[in-house]
Amino acid sequence: MTRATTTKQKELFELPSEEEPPGKALAEVEEPPSLRLLENRFRFFGSVAEENWNDWKWQFRNRITSVEELSKFTPLSIRDQITMKLVTKKFPLSITPYYFCLINHEDPLDPIRKQALPDFDEIALEGILSEDPLEEERDSAVPGLVHRYPDRILMVVTDICPMFCRHCTRKREWRRGRWVRPPEEITRMIDYIREHERIRDVIISGGDPLTLSTRHLESIISQIRSIGHVEIIRIGSRVPVVLPQRIDDELCEMLSRYGPIWLNTHFNHAHELTDEAKTACDRILRHGIPVNNQTVLLAGINDSVEAQMKLCHGLLKARVRPYYLFQADEVEGTEHLRTTIEKGLSIIEGMRGHTSGLAIPTYVVDLPGGGGKVPMQASYLLSRSNGHLTFRNYKGEIYKYHNPKHTSGNGRNGRRKENDLQMAIPELVAAC
Repeated sequence: MTRATTTKQKELFELPSEEEPPGKALAEVEEPPSLRLLENRFRFFGSVAEENWNDWKWQFRNRITSVEELSKFTPLSIRDQITMKLVTKKFPLSITPYYFCLINHEDPLDPIRKQALPDFDEIALEGILSEDPLEEERDSAVPGLVHRYPDRILMVVTDICPMFCRHCTRKREWRRGRWVRPPEEITRMIDYIREHERIRDVIISGGDPLTLSTRHLESIISQIRSIGHVEIIRIGSRVPVVLPQRIDDELCEMLSRYGPIWLNTHFNHAHELTDEAKTACDRILRHGIPVNNQTVLLAGINDSVEAQMKLCHGLLKARVRPYYLFQADEVEGTEHLRTTIEKGLSIIEGMRGHTSGLAIPTYVVDLPGGGGKVPMQASYLLSRSNGHLTFRNYKGEIYKYHNPKHTSGNGRNGRRKENDLQMAIPELVAAC
């Protein structure tokens, strides 16, 4: 290495102290997710042809679904194998080769690993929480259709997913086998929507609805779009994150014919924002389909201001809107991944003022018992008195704000102003 090269490298990497990113030395900068993906792909799947690797059906067929398969790729102690087998008897395992290659296999606390691999705490803390805390089955007007809010409904069209996320709200469905909603049940859902004219927003969910063939999915979407009072269709899918190969032109062109359609996806960590995932989102966007992101707050995975800031900035650069930050639901088998609500509030407060509002998702709790979503926000209003409000800003500085007392023009004060004007007209005329 020449002296000139060394000098140039020092110029590139020795930033002035005020320009260094807070909380992380340059020597600790993480490996880009796409680089880890590439390295692991050739490490574990080096013999797989490019054509197969980029084929979503190959990815789906070759999911890792047993502890025996998993142990062929990553070192597992005898204890790990035994405990994982116990867990998978109740909560099965499923990971696409693509997503498996995002794991840092040298780090037992890797945030991708913790979302994908079975953990003994899933059954060690059994009985604390509920299979169906949101009581979706109770609120199902017809099988698979949840009608909780007046103007929108949720259609669960399949329980099949490319990957079983360990924090999944519908974890209860994993033990029921792989199923797709039969045509007669879809017809009952469509009839229900047609009969209830207040429904303007239809959310298609699962499982993951994008595991259906494009033709099958179109048959459902086209029926929904034929209903005049349905304004928007939303699709909930983690496919851009765990199986981005599925987002092909055929799928996107089909979706573009039935707009407005919105896609709500589910990135939980910046390590998931690979070039492949961002390309999938870009392809969706270029077909006129906006993409929102719904993150779940997860202990040891993304429960810090730094992790959320990095994720949300990465999403915005990919033109994906950070929409919701969900408090993890009270789902059986997920207690070890749940944080306190105070933690979520502190994260949002730590972001506010330190990044653009566009980068801050709405923090929500989906209340157990079917109570619906409740937004949570740190309180910046400190007091009210004598027509003034007292606020604090993100720096903790205190400010007074005058609260107007007058009502609208049709109110009492509005009428008084009108009378004053009538009395002043003769004086104005005389002055002219």
